[in-house]
Amino acid sequence: MTDVTERAGEVRARRVPGVEARAGKFPGPSLIPALNAIQARLGWLPREELEELAREARRPRYEIEGLVSFYPHFRTSPPPAVALHACHDLPCFLRGGEERIAELRERFGEGGRDNPGDVELVEVSCLGRCDVAPAVAVNERPAALSDVDDLVAAARAGGVGDAPARERDEPWPNDPYPAGTGVAQRYATLRALRDGEVDAATVIATLKDSGLRGMGGAGFPTGQKWDLVRGAQPGSTKYVICNADESEPGTFKDRQILATQPHLVLEGLLVAMEVVDAQEGWVFIRHEYGPEEHVLRAEIDALRAAGLVGPGRQVDVFVSPGGYILGEETALLECMEGHRGEPRNKPPFPGNYGLHGRPTLINSVETFADVPVIVQRGAQWWADQGLGDSVGWKFFAVSGHVERPDVYCVPMGTTVGALIELAGGVSEGRALGAVQPGGASSNFIGPERLGTALDFGSAAEAGTMLGSGALVVLAEGSDLLAASTNVLRFFRNESCGKCVPCRVGSTKAHELLAGRSELDDDERAQILRLEEAMRKTSICGLGQVALGPVVSVLGLDKGGAAARDHPKPGGEPAQPDR
Repeated sequence: MTDVTERAGEVRARRVPGVEARAGKFPGPSLIPALNAIQARLGWLPREELEELAREARRPRYEIEGLVSFYPHFRTSPPPAVALHACHDLPCFLRGGEERIAELRERFGEGGRDNPGDVELVEVSCLGRCDVAPAVAVNERPAALSDVDDLVAAARAGGVGDAPARERDEPWPNDPYPAGTGVAQRYATLRALRDGEVDAATVIATLKDSGLRGMGGAGFPTGQKWDLVRGAQPGSTKYVICNADESEPGTFKDRQILATQPHLVLEGLLVAMEVVDAQEGWVFIRHEYGPEEHVLRAEIDALRAAGLVGPGRQVDVFVSPGGYILGEETALLECMEGHRGEPRNKPPFPGNYGLHGRPTLINSVETFADVPVIVQRGAQWWADQGLGDSVGWKFFAVSGHVERPDVYCVPMGTTVGALIELAGGVSEGRALGAVQPGGASSNFIGPERLGTALDFGSAAEAGTMLGSGALVVLAEGSDLLAASTNVLRFFRNESCGKCVPCRVGSTKAHELLAGRSELDDDERAQILRLEEAMRKTSICGLGQVALGPVVSVLGLDKGGAAARDHPKPGGEPAQPDR
């Protein structure tokens, strides 16, 4: 009896406050990779396959059904010959998306003139191809809408093939390695760390001195974060995760970093594993990034062949089964553990209680990609790359009403106006109407803010945020309320539904705003009350920021006051990198 009492006491001593709700959850392993594999093989999830999986894994069927019903990527009915998905979010909306989707519906919708019954047309959230907006996917192959006819014909003929990742001839400015070099010439930072030429404490000190902050949204100091995880539970199992689940409308910079700098992303991740003493590293990637996933896996294979990845330091890719909410770090952890992707309450934070209850370091694609050059060239070099008081380089995805939508790497502190000019200026020579500088989570700002420096502090002073590094441009004359309502619809659709303020508030607000170009004073007051309630009481960043863009627009149509005077959304962005 004494032994039993002592063991019970040990369990109580290890229990972490704030995780009581997880007590009844299944411990794993995650069944999501198995479900992904079944769907990849058959195109859907037949009942008999789920029953067989339940038997083999000795897991209850209702648990599997709970997963399948939560994640939008999973199909429970046979797919058509042609699955045509058309994006309806803001960057596509701004480039004629609604009109083009209406045309697609006439041609390929149910009973359409070009649909004999073999096409399924579905409007979907952002596909991460805002640079070719309006964007579509045919049988999961992403493309510009102008390619629809060729892809539909190919699907009917037997297959659309794999889309290639978009390459780049010259290295980006944050890449310390010459173009054309391979694994043998790269990974100098990792080799120096493993050979003892530099130690973990020096790496952390360099990151702290450099001023590098998380580039996925929240901007938490990177060196401080690594230090916290390094000091958490010494000697215990730890994990490092690269959050490559960018799914916010207008955000596609990480896609290009993965395609052109897989070596930097993986080197940053491996360096982090050495520094915090983690045994496993993961790249959590959205399933729409199939071309980039292939690039990553090829690089990991090359690392294994070179002996840089192996026993004691394992690295792999975890493919998301869909859902924007998985960009929230704790929802991501729930997914990887095999549960529905619903955010956890904080604290505890992942640095202390993350994947499988172990200390876990989570950073974004861009954050990891910046680590090698900072450690090699030093904190001062990195600081010198920024403009004014800003430090380092920053990747931005620029879309909307610009001549050259694309990914641009510029010094941190570059102004909004300079970045728009780099992208060719406002399309068709129009004047600027408004800008969303940090992705769908960020408040809109007016043309009087063209001189705003794109860094964390300056964006906050302007009443918005740097966010996910997605700058969406709206030309003068754009219906700003309709644009912000489009953003709200995205958040409403992507809410996990766990908490009432987000689930009900976003739905109620969208019902009030849909199809409207203006509101009366009572309706404005109602929106402001909903925004305050969601901002203050939602569990995660999605609900906290969902109505911020709408509120900012309600101020812009009164001379821009709201972006400066109305309280900004609180908490973390919907895809935090803290």
